[in-house]
Amino acid sequence: MNHATPRARRIQQNSVLNHSQKSHYLDVFNLMTSDALFDRIESLLPEHRERLFPPTETLSMFVAQALNADRSCQNIVNQAAIQRLSGGLPTCSTHTGGYCRARRRLPLALISEMTRFLGSHINRNSPTEGSWYGRHVRIVDGTTVTMPDTPLNQAMYPQQGGQSVGLGFPICRVVGITCLLSGALLNAAIGRFKGKGGDEQTLLRTIQDTFQAGDIVLGDAYFATYFFIAEMQRRGIDILMEQNGMRKRSTDFRRGRRLGQRDHLIDLAKPKLKPQWMSTEQYQAAPESITVREFKASGKIMVTTMTHPKTESKIALKQLYKKRWSVELDIRDIKHTMGMGALSCKTPDMAIKEIWVYLLAYNLIRLVMLKSALLVGIMPRSISFKHCLQIWLLGANQIDLLDQAQQKNLLLMISQKRVDNRPGRIEPRAVKRRPKQHALLVVPRMQARKQITDRFAAIGA
Repeated sequence: MNHATPRARRIQQNSVLNHSQKSHYLDVFNLMTSDALFDRIESLLPEHRERLFPPTETLSMFVAQALNADRSCQNIVNQAAIQRLSGGLPTCSTHTGGYCRARRRLPLALISEMTRFLGSHINRNSPTEGSWYGRHVRIVDGTTVTMPDTPLNQAMYPQQGGQSVGLGFPICRVVGITCLLSGALLNAAIGRFKGKGGDEQTLLRTIQDTFQAGDIVLGDAYFATYFFIAEMQRRGIDILMEQNGMRKRSTDFRRGRRLGQRDHLIDLAKPKLKPQWMSTEQYQAAPESITVREFKASGKIMVTTMTHPKTESKIALKQLYKKRWSVELDIRDIKHTMGMGALSCKTPDMAIKEIWVYLLAYNLIRLVMLKSALLVGIMPRSISFKHCLQIWLLGANQIDLLDQAQQKNLLLMISQKRVDNRPGRIEPRAVKRRPKQHALLVVPRMQARKQITDRFAAIGA
């Protein structure tokens, strides 16, 4: 995970958005109603009567909020009112109540399904030249997101246990599956950070149907468990992960079938104790043992189900695993560049919708990157996400005025900023510039306010 300071996150987010104080929601609407997506959106729309904010327009405005430096509902409603005025439509009120109610009516299934559909669309249309020996590579990882400190959010997504009441923020966990080739988000699961069923392994099990036979799954050591590996083998899916800490301590390359220096095949026995999440039937159906390959590379012990050293060499697997870092950059783009790290919605249902809206907005930017990459014949991941977002925000207000040739030039501009290939890059998780010092709250804010007023009252007396 990336651990940026609040100041560093603000600097990064502002550098993306400082040239654009607003994102034209109608341009998001036009992108979402393109030929590839319109039919799918229509099939997911709930029955509704004509309102000032119909579902499709409401979703477009919600996505524009996620891309906006000013994420307030007031700002997006002001944009809508001005757009209606400039378009010759009847004026509407700038009060936010109607829009907020329209957001609450949006089905969560509409937003999440659109995100998954868009991720699949990007994946299907991405060039295959960059695939790993013709196979799709999926990366899985998890992160956390904080919410406003409200009683409802705290009840559903409690703050971390070490924080005092009134001093922490509700927090949830998000596990996502991304495509190595295109960077698109294919699926995600959201759960509590604290409590049963909120760990990354549990969340991954809820979305593991996203993987298809023939896929390769990259992940960190936390996911390399016996039952997950066994399930992937059963489905014809290969994994490449760092060895789980419990197993790492007992790895002995003198055992098993030797494939090379510190490279062997080993049979792992099924754990004798059934996990709490597993039913008795599932435990009994799991194989009594599985054969995996373990090898050591760059000081790490890796585990994989790709067992043929001639066609899947140790060096090739080592280079493939290095690309797992791409998902860390994807998380940085979503949380810090786009600003999803700290949500704005004050109820749990709306906060989950907000997360999915951010993920939908992320895939929309990835779609623009794909179009740009196909135009110039490069891989989508070679384009800078941050640069694409900047160009999109700067050009959003002008897209309606551009002809086809000018829109093509806009895509060419997006492709001009490339991401350098820096394998094995090492950077400390620290910043040189120190943020301004502010004391941390050690009591709830209302109590701190009372202490200040009491102090002033004592001085006045």
